[in-house]
Amino acid sequence: MAGLWGGRFTKNTDDEVFAFNESFSFDHRLFDKDIEGSIAHVKMLAKQAVISDKERDDIIQGLKKIEDDVHSGEIAFLPEYEDVHSFVEAHLIKLIGDAGKKMHTGRSRNDQVALDMKLYVREEIGSIDALLCELQKALLDIIEANTGTYMPGFTHMQKAQPVTVAHHMGAYMEMFIRDRSRLKDIFARMNYCPLGSGALAGTTYPLDREYVAKELDFAGATRNSMDSVSDRDYVIELLSALSVIMMHLSRFSEEIIIWNSNEYRFVELDDAYSTGSSIMPQKKNPDIAELVRGKTGRVYGALMSMLTTMKGIPLAYNKDMQEDKEMTFDAIDTVKDCIHLFTGMIKTISFNKDQMAVSAMKGFTNATDAADYLVKKGVPFRDAHGIIGSLVLYCIDNDKAIEDCALDELKKISDVFDEDIYDAISLKTCVDKRTTKGGPAPDSMNEAIKYYRDHIK
Repeated sequence: MAGLWGGRFTKNTDDEVFAFNESFSFDHRLFDKDIEGSIAHVKMLAKQAVISDKERDDIIQGLKKIEDDVHSGEIAFLPEYEDVHSFVEAHLIKLIGDAGKKMHTGRSRNDQVALDMKLYVREEIGSIDALLCELQKALLDIIEANTGTYMPGFTHMQKAQPVTVAHHMGAYMEMFIRDRSRLKDIFARMNYCPLGSGALAGTTYPLDREYVAKELDFAGATRNSMDSVSDRDYVIELLSALSVIMMHLSRFSEEIIIWNSNEYRFVELDDAYSTGSSIMPQKKNPDIAELVRGKTGRVYGALMSMLTTMKGIPLAYNKDMQEDKEMTFDAIDTVKDCIHLFTGMIKTISFNKDQMAVSAMKGFTNATDAADYLVKKGVPFRDAHGIIGSLVLYCIDNDKAIEDCALDELKKISDVFDEDIYDAISLKTCVDKRTTKGGPAPDSMNEAIKYYRDHIK
């Protein structure tokens, strides 16, 4: 096959070379964007008197007919075409004749594919952001319903201090807020139109690039034609942002997996988001959380592949850049599926509140507050730290929580203890007194909830 460059060549492309070189098997995903960009381009060509108004109308009518026929199934994506651009152009010429041959005037496949990819990525950023917003809504429901649900907070995977489910979930809410902010930044940075850059050095035709940019809702036209056709920063940035999203989902999944274990029993997963075992009838497995955790590596791989592909490419366009599509398409699909299913899982999750509270008490998460109690009674902090350390050791030896100890037991450790110790180390007191901004106290959480509601709006 000679493709779009037959005049220079005396032989058809070898079939194996064609198969290795083609991108239509995956870049047909850009079909709608290719049509959209071509329509804007021919409108501009007619405006600049490069083609006639009739030619413009015939081309646009033909492109819309091809689009309708593809979506209705009348035209199929067959493997005989090298890429989505040659597919559209060939069908257009077949449909409207010589006028179709003028569609490509003043344009190269280099700036054409750069445009198509930007249009596609720009749209997918919006789709991913919408999915993250739905996830945040599900998280906000959990936060609002659990400001008084006590649980242990952890450091080093050891129980540390008491928090609430609302406070814990708020940490993930903050992560997803940053994720959406990153997507917004990428959108703003990439939202400039490369069409009209030609192969690398622009064109001698009197193109109005700003007109095309406006037609396609870009902020403007790109400033340098060589950069325009060779820039894939926005793809790398997106893959980086998607990797961070997956890292956040993976951390969240890891906690759900741990909380779902028999040892913790903090949560109960809905049957619709769990699976069983083919041999062990008692099993209820957190497969969605495990798969999200596993698929994180797949998205990381796309980022590393794209960075590696681009690292040695001189200006301007090189065929290596064709490798951007499959990995980006797969990463986008993976992230969207993961966010969607993860959202469904946490919407239907239930919290074993009593078990969480008992775990917080048995884990001595109120030990810091017990030390603070002694400090307020006049004991130097370092001495108080040692006293409570001895008390915790006593409780471990006797399988008790601090609040389970009778006052006479506590006084054997330190005669400073009095009846008010029990209120001072209750989970409610421990949480309610942490009133600093960002803490788990009700007033702090209510302030955070108001911000989350406004952010989601």
